[in-house]
Amino acid sequence: QVQLVESGGGLAQPGGSLRLSCSASGFTFSSFAMTWARQVPGKGLEWVSGIYNDGSATVYADSVKGRFTMSRDNAQNTVYLQMNSLKPEDSALYYCAKAKAYAPKEYDSWGQGTQVTVSS
Repeated sequence: QVQLVESGGGLAQPGGSLRLSCSASGFTFSSFAMTWARQVPGKGLEWVSGIYNDGSATVYADSVKGRFTMSRDNAQNTVYLQMNSLKPEDSALYYCAKAKAYAPKEYDSWGQGTQVTVSS
């Protein structure tokens, strides 16, 4: 059974940083790409970033490019999202998801999310 557990959310000031983690279990972690997405109440899900199964490449939404960095530790079955230069518009519920294959395209399992609030 696939399980994805996000952590690391919280309150940050504009310009501040947070590091999200997603701990995975129930599948061969190193074989699958992973992604982060976010959602604001009343709005659709926004894709944020993706990483290939081996960590060789990452992709980002234009809205976070240059500020967020996604990484993974296949020995620890964990993916991370380092968020710097946070803006109020980054406030959202952040989810991690498992892809269907090695590339960060279609996804089939989602975590419960961790809340990020950026406010002074």
